[in-house]
Amino acid sequence: MNKFLKDVLQGLQSSPKYLDSKYFYDKKGDELFQKIMASDEYYLTNAEMEIFSKQSGKIADKVLTEAKQIDVVEFGPGDAVKSIHLLKELMQRHSISNYFPIDISENIIKVLSKHLPVQIPHLRLKGFAGEYFEMLSLVNEISSNQKLVLFLGANIGNFKFNEMPRFCKRLRCLLSAGDMVLIGFDLKKDPAKILAAYNDKAGYTKEFNLNLLKRINKELNGNFKINNFQHYATYDPISGACRSYLISIKQQSVKIEEAEINFEKNEPVFMEISQKYSVKEIDEILLECGFEVMSHFFDSDKYFTDVLLKCS
Repeated sequence: MNKFLKDVLQGLQSSPKYLDSKYFYDKKGDELFQKIMASDEYYLTNAEMEIFSKQSGKIADKVLTEAKQIDVVEFGPGDAVKSIHLLKELMQRHSISNYFPIDISENIIKVLSKHLPVQIPHLRLKGFAGEYFEMLSLVNEISSNQKLVLFLGANIGNFKFNEMPRFCKRLRCLLSAGDMVLIGFDLKKDPAKILAAYNDKAGYTKEFNLNLLKRINKELNGNFKINNFQHYATYDPISGACRSYLISIKQQSVKIEEAEINFEKNEPVFMEISQKYSVKEIDEILLECGFEVMSHFFDSDKYFTDVLLKCS
């Protein structure tokens, strides 16, 4: 049984049901996520883009106080539209040895490998398609250079509040003293603004969630009737958890390969969490995980922060 099938069946045979958000990103999912990021409601893209377009020089200054030459490793780079500003800044300073993008989507790695070296001449790029930590272990095998790991776009928010420290501790275990990490965090703010970002008027987030059902139909011989599910998002301003669900609008059965999955009317399938944090919560958690907080870089509205860390 392949891992995609195993994970889908495990999630849909659980109570409550869930699907793993890492499987959103096939070619169509990548395209839809680009549309989400470009939507008016999705403030996160513009906030972090402002940081990278205006402060990459400051970020590079801070990084290069700790290292003269580095490998840049990027988790989930997407089209690298934000990180390209920092990559160019570091290249101009002759400070990058290698760029290693790591993404679950083979499509993303192919696109980056083709287009990024054209945009940044002489950039040494080797992409890895797979799980972040498995691929980071491979990077460690081929290069012992001091590293800067980028984890941008508030992807850290895809972990539940109590899961995020486990991720950070595991990341720390794969890095050496003196290595650095730059992580993007979405900050707690007006609840209405947050909720709108995950329920855009154009319906791209809805399509993005439903596309996973289409992917299951295509790749796992599923027979989901897409119109039998609707997208639902909710935000809790106390915990900072923004959650997305698909709701079964009728009692129904779905086949995936040889398995039959039953859904009750109005039964939810948990799809994704987008966790929001306060600066105080961020600093306390990262300190416990073995990192020293070097700097916070904020957008002008303080909607978002990119936090530069050093492995202590």
